[in-house]
Amino acid sequence: MIETFLGMSTLAIVEAFQELPDLRRGAGRRHDQALCLSLFTLAVSAGCRGFLAISDWLSSYRQELLELFAPSKNRLPSYSTIRRVLLNLDYEAYSLCLAKFFEIEPLAGETIALDGKVLRGSYLLDTPASTTESHRAIQLVTVYVVERGLILPIRPVDKKSNEIAALPPVLKAVAHRGVVFAFDALNTQKNLSANC
Repeated sequence: MIETFLGMSTLAIVEAFQELPDLRRGAGRRHDQALCLSLFTLAVSAGCRGFLAISDWLSSYRQELLELFAPSKNRLPSYSTIRRVLLNLDYEAYSLCLAKFFEIEPLAGETIALDGKVLRGSYLLDTPASTTESHRAIQLVTVYVVERGLILPIRPVDKKSNEIAALPPVLKAVAHRGVVFAFDALNTQKNLSANC
């Protein structure tokens, strides 16, 4: 599924990211954000873990990627350009685009495991040398389709809350599909079921 769009061939994976707002400054934008996100997604899918690995992957498959994506001026973005795109990215919107592209939807009868996670090392303590404000650790709720080993879009937890308060919207979003839920003991409280 290739179409010509503003001088660049558009593949389905590029189209998946076209609607995401580009928060980069207007000056100096050489590469389309959707192209950068497509290359990042493909590189990670190919097993790249880190920006230097992405750089090696871009170099190794440069010719094939140029033919496939046909970017303007026949140039691919560097790994540092992809990194800058990721710095300002709305990850929730990105994961929704990704889930839509890969058509990840829970099916009736599947088991959905929900669990809260704290990102290790994501907190920041206030120290005399710190240049930014201290903040609590980042908490997320992971929604996992057990039978197929797929992760649905990850939900952030409000800084002033915990995973218990973040679960009702997730439950409401997927409960009508006839799925079976699996929780840890923390999420089996009476008040939680009253909110759903």
